[in-house]
Amino acid sequence: MPNDTNDTSDPNGTDQATPAIVTAQDPAHLARALELLTDHPVVDGHNDLPWALREKVQYDLDKLDISADLTGRLHTDIPRLRAGKVGAQFWSVYVRSGMAGDDAVSATLEQIDCVRQLLARYPAELASANTADDIESARADGRIASLMGAEGGHSINSSLATLRALFTLGVRYMTLTHNDNVPWADSATDAPGVGGLSPFGHEVVREMNRLGMLVDLSHVAPSTMHDAIATATAPVVFSHSSARAICDHVRNVPDDVLALLPANGGIAMATFVPKFILPEAVDWTLAADNNLRAHGFHPLDMSPEAMKLHAVFEEANPRPIATAATVADHLDHMREITGIDHVGIGGDFDGTAFTPAGLDDVAGYPNLIAELLRRGWSEPDLAKLTWQNAVRVLRDAESVARDEQSRRGPSQATITQLDG
Repeated sequence: MPNDTNDTSDPNGTDQATPAIVTAQDPAHLARALELLTDHPVVDGHNDLPWALREKVQYDLDKLDISADLTGRLHTDIPRLRAGKVGAQFWSVYVRSGMAGDDAVSATLEQIDCVRQLLARYPAELASANTADDIESARADGRIASLMGAEGGHSINSSLATLRALFTLGVRYMTLTHNDNVPWADSATDAPGVGGLSPFGHEVVREMNRLGMLVDLSHVAPSTMHDAIATATAPVVFSHSSARAICDHVRNVPDDVLALLPANGGIAMATFVPKFILPEAVDWTLAADNNLRAHGFHPLDMSPEAMKLHAVFEEANPRPIATAATVADHLDHMREITGIDHVGIGGDFDGTAFTPAGLDDVAGYPNLIAELLRRGWSEPDLAKLTWQNAVRVLRDAESVARDEQSRRGPSQATITQLDG
């Protein structure tokens, strides 16, 4: 999701540069990290490249050819995905939660079409993947497995038939909300609405389990997290959320929810967005948002005028800098609470203006793995973090779906029937 609340990338040029900071990893740890990632590449839970392509070039892929190094224009391109040892990527087919009804559905379809265009344009590098077996096959072929995740229940317009259509088109997770509530689920960044999940919201979770679509709980309120996990018969995911105990931001996962993942079988994928991982960045971002509002701009405004105003603010108020070690702090805590089988990585590249030093773009994953090696993480544990856990979760969801489909057909419930 672009920045969640404050995307300050420059739509007409380069992203804001991360200030220089010493982030060098020990050469021995970095060499080991690269070797490990060759055998167990990264499955990343969330990348907003499709939205960035929409915003920057209106999906004209001739204007941003991701087969070239696009450093300074995007966080993501194929050369840097290769350098970062990414083996599988969930591409977010996000649309802003301010979109509603048919507009949201149409925009989501446009995002899916963008991913399909990328797959058709770069078949030697990107492989369409809908299953765990597809992910493994792509790795065997030396290609990057490409999956899709819809970010926000507004994308289905409260329609289970639309949910099924997205699954048919290749969407393999749906985040139940984005920044705003949907009629049937509460968001972490909105006022309480239905108190978690409504009856229809529970039915959405059940239908996702029947389909084999992962229930993504990033962005949702803790009440929604608890409701969804209580209802789910398949593993849930947090596609891009970190530990609230380390950085008290509402977008992160509380310890009591992390503690539920072993019984559920799910996975929490740590994000790199500075304002979600570094407490000082939380306060800085709030101040930056308020500065834009004070001058008549929406915090999501990316016009040149808004960006100039933001640059002046940053010059007067230096931005706190997260590092790979900051992310490692979250992963250390998440592993302690939920166990090594339930952690992963979801960077949110091209969905945030600012990135940690050392994790500046998709080429940076080896720096994180080197930091974890320095902290004593074993290579078997790192293999679970980068590859095995995410593949296992998808495979388990597929198994649940086969069982569910043997016992019941598609739900015909409507929100009017269930919620009144």
